[in-house]
Amino acid sequence: MRGSAAEIPKEPNSPGTQINPTMVKLSHDNLYQHQRSFLRSAGSQRLNPLPMIFLLIEFIDELVFGVTEAAWPLIRDDLGLSYIQIGLALSLPGILASFIEPFIGILGDVWKRRVLILGGGLFFVLSLFITVVSQSYIPLLFAFILFHPSSGAFVSLSQASLMDSAPERHEQNMARWTFAGSLGVVLGPLLLSGFIVLGFGWRPVFLLLGFLSTLLLFFAWRLVPQAGNPSADLPRFRDVFDGLRNAFNALRNRQVLRWLILLEFSDLMLDVFYGFLALYFVDVAGFSAGNAALAVAVWTGVGMLGDFLLIPLVERIKGLDYLRWSVVLELILFPCFMLVPQPWLKLVIVGLMGFFNAGWYAILKANLYSNMPGQSGTVMALDNVSGLFGKFLPLGIGVAAQAFGLQWAMWFLLAGPIALLIGLPRKRLNSNV
Repeated sequence: MRGSAAEIPKEPNSPGTQINPTMVKLSHDNLYQHQRSFLRSAGSQRLNPLPMIFLLIEFIDELVFGVTEAAWPLIRDDLGLSYIQIGLALSLPGILASFIEPFIGILGDVWKRRVLILGGGLFFVLSLFITVVSQSYIPLLFAFILFHPSSGAFVSLSQASLMDSAPERHEQNMARWTFAGSLGVVLGPLLLSGFIVLGFGWRPVFLLLGFLSTLLLFFAWRLVPQAGNPSADLPRFRDVFDGLRNAFNALRNRQVLRWLILLEFSDLMLDVFYGFLALYFVDVAGFSAGNAALAVAVWTGVGMLGDFLLIPLVERIKGLDYLRWSVVLELILFPCFMLVPQPWLKLVIVGLMGFFNAGWYAILKANLYSNMPGQSGTVMALDNVSGLFGKFLPLGIGVAAQAFGLQWAMWFLLAGPIALLIGLPRKRLNSNV
């Protein structure tokens, strides 16, 4: 893997920096060997269970996410929260993490990735236990603020390591990663619904998630390898500075910039929509909190089926070809979902929406990785820099919902598929152009 200290020369008459693996000059051979050793250990999928550990890390992260999003009506009633407070809790942790995670990503390229993954896992677990004992808004907000950068180190660097283990199969491995996450998202609301039926609240669910995450952290500690050629005990300032410089130079590549922008707009129909879905079914469609959690499970469950079918699909057709058609279908389905009055019909349409937006994240992120070969930690850094804009979106939806009602604020989400329809390339692009 290429270290972040690489110098990426410009081509003559080029509108921006062109990232070409044959043109990268390595200036820190020891860091290069350190990362190659780590990735050789991660890449032997048949000989060791490490890739499965990475997928389980994504699964538990999305399980937490699924429980949290479905639990918002319960959390709101328990703590007496407003739409603005909910929007702030959905936005502020991600905004702050956007200033921290780029450094984590760069360190993942130039320093000890194992230390970062395990350290992130430790704070990941701690944030869940703080959530359990939160009796007011401020401790809950602190738990979410701690959770986001911890997830960046624990989960995002695990994804980066999985991607680097097979550079020629980015779309296929991202499809598997997305399916593991979708499984967690689906089981989250179902787990919450089961606890509600048994007479428990939302706190025991987070307690269980904390114990499961602790168990997974133990296995990660046992299986995530030490690099064969360890770097210094502390990261060197020059390495981090060079990594940041190369990351910002990569933003001059128009194709890298394209995928970063499209990833943020696609999130309007993914995580942002999901974040307000349970509240929409309770406050607009008139569902109970338990039924709203089941309605969310419909969206995520059908989406999981789509993610599962995406795995063989990308072996047969180009991911971008599928993505273009699915965007058109979402542009039709979302207005239907918002306008039909029957609750049962909304359930049917939201299930179709979950099916057809499956693969958006996997395909867009795979193209971003392919445009930055050997720089997976830097991909994480850039993703967080560009994500700073996207982190304000839930807050904006929350403010609009407080002022005009959630049924009107949700229409802003339509900007997501519109941006993809405009921004997706009309032909297959060379990954190094």
